[in-house]
Amino acid sequence: MTFAAMEFELRIRAVQGRMAQNDLAALLLTQDADIRYLTGYLTRFWESPTRPWFLVVPAAGLPIAVIPSIGAALMAQTVVRDIRTWGAPDYGDDGVSLLIDTLKEVAQGGKIGTPFGIESHLRMPLADWTRLCAELSIGSDHAVLRHARMIKTPAEVDSIRAACQIAGRAFQRVPEIARAGTPLAEVFRRFQMLCLEEGADWVPYLAGGAGPTGYEDVISPASEVPLQSGDIMMLDTGVIRNGYFSDFDRNFAVGVPSKAAEAAYETLLKAMQAGECALKAGNTAADVFHAMDQLCTGGKGGQSAGRLGHGLGLQLTEGLSFIADDHTVLEPGMVITLEPGVSVSGGAGLMVHEDDYVVTADGWERLSPMPPEKLVRLEP
Repeated sequence: MTFAAMEFELRIRAVQGRMAQNDLAALLLTQDADIRYLTGYLTRFWESPTRPWFLVVPAAGLPIAVIPSIGAALMAQTVVRDIRTWGAPDYGDDGVSLLIDTLKEVAQGGKIGTPFGIESHLRMPLADWTRLCAELSIGSDHAVLRHARMIKTPAEVDSIRAACQIAGRAFQRVPEIARAGTPLAEVFRRFQMLCLEEGADWVPYLAGGAGPTGYEDVISPASEVPLQSGDIMMLDTGVIRNGYFSDFDRNFAVGVPSKAAEAAYETLLKAMQAGECALKAGNTAADVFHAMDQLCTGGKGGQSAGRLGHGLGLQLTEGLSFIADDHTVLEPGMVITLEPGVSVSGGAGLMVHEDDYVVTADGWERLSPMPPEKLVRLEP
């Protein structure tokens, strides 16, 4: 397990308390992050889409795993003791009958919930879901899992902090691998190697861009175009440590940056500081958004500005979004990113800055390292 058994037992009981508040007799989970949250079941085997995996959470007691037999040995190392398996893949009945019997046994005619809201998805064949719903009435879990996962335990925060420290050390070494003439794709490959060298378990996310007036977007894969003197390069990475993500970026100048790029970077840091001032328990996600947007667009961005940060944890993005329409109240234990973005010289190019924080009872704690006050310069 990624943590001590007591960590998961406390999470399970807390979720069951939320289930009771919503009159749920059972909870059905099919997604990696949700199952991992309650069990610590950490495996890269989720990359294979062939087999479904199910976790049934009763109103009291430990969850029941209904999983392919290939996963039984690993699941037995978690807090789960009742593990029901089938030989998968089974084209005729891929665990559906076993799941139906388990849910009937646990729910005893009571309400069954499963995540229905934003960021949820169903990880089983739709034909099997149709069959399941023909025999059982399954509704929303009323965001039980979403709310539970938004508030991190100290152990979760420690894992995210460790991931951030790893990424921070890799960012400090970027001048070793990037200079004028280096193809951006090579920088991407070598940066992932740096993350692994610094202790990342794996690097599932890396995006960025480069150009003389910033970059066109923040989600593109790298091209083979070489860096040129005067470019601004950004790397945005999410590394995994102990099952938890970091998610922050850093901007670099190849040689001497333009005045417009320097001014944009200064605005980004001011926007981040404005977000930090608003980042306190009791404020809403929208409050933090407006504080940053005032610096980014003069307050004109509104919903069209996109989100300027989000929740972070078992997934790269989870929980709240810093947008004008998100009125989630901040609570101690929420781990979030602040991610303001500005255009460079009012043109097509943009620059984005991102850092990671945990909300505390009296403000916040930075989890990612302090960003440089000025753009770090790479060899021209």
